[in-house]
Amino acid sequence: MSTANPQTYRGSYLMPSLEHASVADAMHPGILSCEPDATLGEVARMMATHHVHCLAVIGVSHEDPTCGVWGVVSDLDVIRAGIRYTHEPTARELAQQPLVSVEPATPLREAGELMLARGVSHLIVIEPETQRPIGVLSTADLAGVIAWGEA
Repeated sequence: MSTANPQTYRGSYLMPSLEHASVADAMHPGILSCEPDATLGEVARMMATHHVHCLAVIGVSHEDPTCGVWGVVSDLDVIRAGIRYTHEPTARELAQQPLVSVEPATPLREAGELMLARGVSHLIVIEPETQRPIGVLSTADLAGVIAWGEA
């Protein structure tokens, strides 16, 4: 398992293989978020401006009131709402609930299996000691490990 900063060697020959990688090796640290009352237009502008594929919706979770992240709005949620809704929904209406999360030490293969089982393309990475969100793991992050991980 690599103990290096996950961003240091991303996409290089030093990336661990899928079998040896953890979530910490592939995740994007930090999290872009919005309030539950943010409009579809505001959410779409944040995603486009920051070139991200999801936003965390910050508020009290139904599942875990200590976490602070209520749900995730993905790029597909925005497209679906923009094309199919006749009103401008809020992030609260768009967010996937319950939130799907993992810890940094989770084996990457296990995180990928969780994505497949739950039908999500993003997992919120939670610090185990504080239960606070510290990053995001996406399907593109897993693809990078598969593409560039050591044999």
